[in-house]
Amino acid sequence: MMHAALIAAVGLLGGVTALAPAGAARVGAPAGPGSAGAAGGGPVPQTVWDLFVQSMDLFTWALLVGSVATVGLIFRAAIETRRGVILPAASGGTIRRLIDERKWDELRGFVRRDGSFASEVVRAAMGTPERGPRDRAGARDAADLAASALCARWFRSIEPLNVLGNLGPLIGLAGTTYGMVLAFTSLGAASGQASPAALSVGIAKALFHTLLGLLLAIPSLMAYGLFRQRVDRLCNDALVMGAELVEMLPDPAPHPPLAHAPASASNGAHAAAAAAAGAKP
Repeated sequence: MMHAALIAAVGLLGGVTALAPAGAARVGAPAGPGSAGAAGGGPVPQTVWDLFVQSMDLFTWALLVGSVATVGLIFRAAIETRRGVILPAASGGTIRRLIDERKWDELRGFVRRDGSFASEVVRAAMGTPERGPRDRAGARDAADLAASALCARWFRSIEPLNVLGNLGPLIGLAGTTYGMVLAFTSLGAASGQASPAALSVGIAKALFHTLLGLLLAIPSLMAYGLFRQRVDRLCNDALVMGAELVEMLPDPAPHPPLAHAPASASNGAHAAAAAAAGAKP
């Protein structure tokens, strides 16, 4: 399914370029000799590629940069949100083996070196050597907090796709509005005598920003939905595994009772108290 998303994204982003050599989409072609389009003066764009080149402005560059960033984010998310990265089976098996063998020092060192979801949760549940082991309730709370933080981090890593997907149409609409303002301003400057062909080309160039915005939004939002489902599924599996591993950890040894004061010190205190009581009249 991810391969299909990548193919669709590349296909949508390259659709404009694919249309250019074919020259199939003709815009603003003159109807015949002596038509109004030929009398407009200057070359009139004939293909979608011509419209793309002549509509290059700040909005077009912003959409192009967003498209490149979207492709990079899709590839990064495809690599970083794999099960082998978030929840590798080898890490869970090693943690279970060390717990069963009761090798606590080796377990503590492994979860400190390993960066998987399960290791981070178990490390939080075990506590630190300086503070000592946590009790059962404290271990569960620490594991829940660590798991929530890790899930939030993975969801934040794919959030830029959602942001770009929602900004693309808005930037395209802003570019279209700006182009329409320019087109009708030129019409007013010509006292309403501008040729229909030139006016249609100006409107087409303005609408081209909307097309670019949609080509940015569609693959971004589609990839965001796919990755969000994957991260949600992996986080649920990781939460279940983390809870199982935390329950396998042993309860900490109870603290020894406070030692009683030495007998000599206690007897001396009682003797001093008795002497003070006898000295009173």
